[in-house]
Amino acid sequence: MARQLSDDLKLFSGTSHPGLAKRICDWLDIPLGRVRFERFANDNLFVQIEENVREKDVFVLQTASAPVNEHLVELCIMLDALKHASAARITAIIPYYFYVRSDKKDMPRISITARLVADLLQTAGADRVLTMTLHSGQIQGFFDIPTDQLSAIPLVCDYFEGWDLSDFVVVAPDAGSARRAGAYANRLGLPLAVGDKRRESDRDVVIKGIVGDVEGQKALIFDDEIATAGSMLRLAEFLRDRCGVEEVYAGAAHGVLVGPALERLSRPLFRRTVVTDSLPLPEGAEAANIEQVSVAKLFGRAIHAIHTGESVSALFR
Repeated sequence: MARQLSDDLKLFSGTSHPGLAKRICDWLDIPLGRVRFERFANDNLFVQIEENVREKDVFVLQTASAPVNEHLVELCIMLDALKHASAARITAIIPYYFYVRSDKKDMPRISITARLVADLLQTAGADRVLTMTLHSGQIQGFFDIPTDQLSAIPLVCDYFEGWDLSDFVVVAPDAGSARRAGAYANRLGLPLAVGDKRRESDRDVVIKGIVGDVEGQKALIFDDEIATAGSMLRLAEFLRDRCGVEEVYAGAAHGVLVGPALERLSRPLFRRTVVTDSLPLPEGAEAANIEQVSVAKLFGRAIHAIHTGESVSALFR
């Protein structure tokens, strides 16, 4: 399908997720921009943009996959190189935002690192930011430049299209995620239940109860991201042991999937886990019944709209 894009559009990728960048380029029917990455003997990064970007509309994709700090610095170097190469406009595409969970000062003498990242990106040369499903919408307010947040909810819900969901209920892990889980429930036409989750430490959570009718139902647990899957596992076990739920399906925008996540999600209680390709899947994810839906078309449509001056708002829902 011809997108009728001008030659002024350029898309470059850092080393965090070149596969997604290539899928977006394929949808837009444009070549991926050429960049050279090297490392000096003193461990410093070297980045060179290998084509002319003067007065071009440039997009740079980099997601917060491990090693997170290295990918953040690499992105800043790319933005700075493009700025000093006289690009007309530079948009940082960050499917999974760096330090997204460090969005408030909830302990003394700590950094609101998500705001610091916003400052770094703007100083490096970003004129605009395009991201998806932030842990907290307030992060958009950390920027003094236009910042668009896309939604993964339609993509994840489309995965379940054609399923018989007559005996399913959507379950939010806690009150904080109830609004987002409610959007999934509304789109799928399902009832919503909410877990009473208490976090005893950064690594330990306890489920005290469930608000809503889940007895004997199949559960769809939705959250913005799955990191260690600790909260998912505790909630799934509570639903099984206390509510008679025998089948649990998990869904999230971002499959961070670190530490014991794959082992936990591969347990028989979890029938399937669905995430987007905002992050590359770790090795072994397929064996844990984890499937990806691609955000390439979503980001491709957003890039097309930004480049041509069309509205992006229809992609936010």
